[in-house]
Amino acid sequence: MSVSGPASAEEEVAWLRLIRTPQVGPATFRDALRRYGSAADALADMPRWHTAGVAPPAGAVEREQAAAARRGVRMVFLGTPDYPPQLAAIHAPPPVIMVRGTTALLHRPQLAIVGARKASAAGGTLARRFAERFVAAGTVVTSGLALGIDAAAHRGAGPAATVAVLAGGVDRPTPADNEDLAEAIAAEGALVTEMPLGHNPLPRDYPRRNRLIAGLSLATVVVEASARSGALHTARYANDQNREVFAVPGSPLDPRVEGCLSLLRQGAGLAISADDVLSAVFEGGQRTLALFEAEAPPLVGEDDAPEHTVADAVASLLSLTPVDRDVIVRDVGHPAYRVIAALTELELLGRAVTEPDGRVRAALPEG
Repeated sequence: MSVSGPASAEEEVAWLRLIRTPQVGPATFRDALRRYGSAADALADMPRWHTAGVAPPAGAVEREQAAAARRGVRMVFLGTPDYPPQLAAIHAPPPVIMVRGTTALLHRPQLAIVGARKASAAGGTLARRFAERFVAAGTVVTSGLALGIDAAAHRGAGPAATVAVLAGGVDRPTPADNEDLAEAIAAEGALVTEMPLGHNPLPRDYPRRNRLIAGLSLATVVVEASARSGALHTARYANDQNREVFAVPGSPLDPRVEGCLSLLRQGAGLAISADDVLSAVFEGGQRTLALFEAEAPPLVGEDDAPEHTVADAVASLLSLTPVDRDVIVRDVGHPAYRVIAALTELELLGRAVTEPDGRVRAALPEG
């Protein structure tokens, strides 16, 4: 069962109302569409199946649509021709992404380069060189617009061949030090986010950004990452989606490469040069855009439990003590891809936290 995009302006409003509802993430959205057939019908029956939040009124999302149109921001819906096929293939893809810039760029092969905010001069140079080589080979470079490695990768690629994924709204790029870079990318490349216009990013929004980076990309390359770097989360999302992960090695005495060395011990590809990545991804034929449709996880199968049921079962196993993800898969009694989707949903909703070593725990209560 594939998802068809909204077929009318009214259906677009219903999709936006549903995904903008508190405690509705991509997996819950997908489950609602599967159960009810349309976002409008899911909204009409929401008091029965979702009591945690109230959908915004139609007027609120219509104002968001109007504001997006005034700013030249595209709302790209899942199941429509403009939606990136590589992103559509991940577990529970975002129902709508906001794009400021060139949407066609999202259909070209993308390679992600991520890493430390407090990068060394050598790390920044490597990121720029990798990006330059990737672009010369015909790919687009995707990263998260952060200081350090991310910014170096964007600059190495040049604004016309880079995608910057944001944790906040496309009209609120952060950090402030990279605002000029963001504007240059918006003019020639693309700024992308799941979040609505005007949204200032919160700490819990960065997992969404990292998952989007990994989902848009054929492979993720980590250049300098400490043991607790957010870049490791991007690598984990790439692994979850069966995408390639590469790490640049470094001295064991440098804490900025502890995360990279950990990834290499876990089986990530060794990236001494950009050609190591290009040859593995393209010449080896391991990932091509044509494969994405076949690789997408089924929406209906032997295990047809609703997404929220799987998520609740996973949440019930979590405590403040981190546990291995394999233990959760073993104990919850659902297929691994369903558990991974549920863990992602819980993390995106702020109910679970993944530690840098990949173990998962319950999130601390807010307040």
